[in-house]
Amino acid sequence: MNTQSYGAFVGVDWADAEHAICLLDNDAPMERATVAQNAAALDEWVAGLRQRYDGRLVAVCLEQSRGALIYALMKYDGLVLFPINPKQLAKYREALYPSGAKDDPTDAELLARFVREHHPRLRAWKPDDALTRSLRLLTEARRDWVDERTAAGNRLQQHLKEVYPLALELMGKQAYGERF
Repeated sequence: MNTQSYGAFVGVDWADAEHAICLLDNDAPMERATVAQNAAALDEWVAGLRQRYDGRLVAVCLEQSRGALIYALMKYDGLVLFPINPKQLAKYREALYPSGAKDDPTDAELLARFVREHHPRLRAWKPDDALTRSLRLLTEARRDWVDERTAAGNRLQQHLKEVYPLALELMGKQAYGERF
């Protein structure tokens, strides 16, 4: 999509309680705002965007590809979500502000500028289908279980080293490594 396809470009720097918002419109000066992290506040904010841009698409850039905010925003027609990796924003910020200064309003502005300038090369977010979501959750659970098993094995090995080192010698390093 080209720049004329979007009525505005929005950067959202999310937080637990409220989100910093920056809106860039070709016909108006930059606007900054905050929106509380609750359904009513998000509904009101999106309703204002819909009324203001009368059905035109609004590009929204944020630093997450899943989580409460993106799942809340995905229900609104007219918002095209562009999640980016936090490292991308950090590098973009570093290029423009070498001092390393970081704050939420500035990050929201950088996100809005990033999506305005680079949206043709960015991939708009599309939710996973049910099967993919299930597979992702199962894979994450498996990773957690493997990590827990590894941690338990490491704790056992350390405890045996402290209390009964002969057990490790009797098992041999190879046998121990294969069992745990």
